[in-house]
Amino acid sequence: MPSNVIVGLQWGDEGKGKITDLLAKNSDYVIRYQGGNNSGHSIHINNRYFILHLIPSGVVYPFIKCIIGPGVVIDPKSLIQEIKDIESIGINTSKVFLSKRAHITMPYHRLLDQYKEEYLGDRSIGTTHRGIGPTYEDKIARIGIRVLDFLNLKIFYKKLKENIDYKNKIITKVYKRPSISFQSIYEEYIEYAKTLSPRIIDSVYEIHNAFHKGKKILFEGAQAMLLDINYGTYPYVTTSSTSTGGVCTGSGIPPNLLKNFIGVAKSYCTRVGSGPFPTEIRNNMSDIIRRRGNEYGSTTNRPRRCGWLDLLSLKYSCMINGITHLIITKMDVLSELEFIKVCVEYKINGKRIQYFPASIELFEEKVEAIYIDFPGWKKDISHIYEYEYLPKNCKKYVNFIESYLNLEILLISVGSERNQNIIKNKSSFFKIFS
Repeated sequence: MPSNVIVGLQWGDEGKGKITDLLAKNSDYVIRYQGGNNSGHSIHINNRYFILHLIPSGVVYPFIKCIIGPGVVIDPKSLIQEIKDIESIGINTSKVFLSKRAHITMPYHRLLDQYKEEYLGDRSIGTTHRGIGPTYEDKIARIGIRVLDFLNLKIFYKKLKENIDYKNKIITKVYKRPSISFQSIYEEYIEYAKTLSPRIIDSVYEIHNAFHKGKKILFEGAQAMLLDINYGTYPYVTTSSTSTGGVCTGSGIPPNLLKNFIGVAKSYCTRVGSGPFPTEIRNNMSDIIRRRGNEYGSTTNRPRRCGWLDLLSLKYSCMINGITHLIITKMDVLSELEFIKVCVEYKINGKRIQYFPASIELFEEKVEAIYIDFPGWKKDISHIYEYEYLPKNCKKYVNFIESYLNLEILLISVGSERNQNIIKNKSSFFKIFS
């Protein structure tokens, strides 16, 4: 029962979409287990870009079943538009399904997301205003509307009416905004229900049956480890479990069915929105990296904050996720730099530490990154496909990362195209994905 899990190890945008697309071709299923349409996976194939927000990256292969799992929150309007967009360029979506147990993002979730961020002002989290947090809040509060409610419109009517009556009290009395209309939302969403009903399945049984039949399954998440609700830089995090542990709760399988845990990290770091970022670059070097790496959000187009690789946080992420294999992306972005810095320790109040603090106050006020400098390689590597042909200084950089993490780097991405990769350890790679 071979299964692989792909997780981001930094603050997101590590290139998980490209990696999932690359590795999915030897899978029977690709399953999304958490998050919503507040993130995007960019895929670049033959000079064509696809940005997927809810649909698993395996959709480009017609033989793969793609399941949006119970741990995901689904904005039906966004999902239907995404289906239309990728079908318009000739991609078949007939094997895209969604779990009955997934929760639905409603218009009031998006409004409450926006109103709360405005209310917080300088203390805002920096959300995308897509309503993801409020949807998960309703889920935990046990008042959420689930996908299965689309299959019984009487139940949907009742739950929606109760929710809108309650939300209107918050909208009008707390935020002093106009109330929202039940009837218009109901009429809009029953049309979504009609469109999506043929895709609704009990994914728990589907996934377990696939395991028992020996199918190859690839699990994909959104966002990344340092945005995990439990282990990220709280409160500047997302509202779901982005770690490998989230696979079990977000898809309904036990841990013993999982095999390979593949972590994806950039050769540097980026972050979108607010929150601590110990290795953030605050000079024109940040602009160079942003330009070369096209560091703008797939969903929001917001410019990403750029910084040096933080091995301390990366080691923390690998530890919690139980990473067995590492993939490094965007190595080509560093090619024109004279030097490259790598964070190996933090300093707090003059004392050096080698752990990732839980306290946001320490990060914001006292953490100083301690670096090792590496010489750059000043050579375009985007058309190199064999590790032995990489510049000497590039290989030194790669080897140091492996040594620090005590972890094998499986693959190095040197460009956004599907085939711009260097398989560093071919025996391990083909053992996992053959």
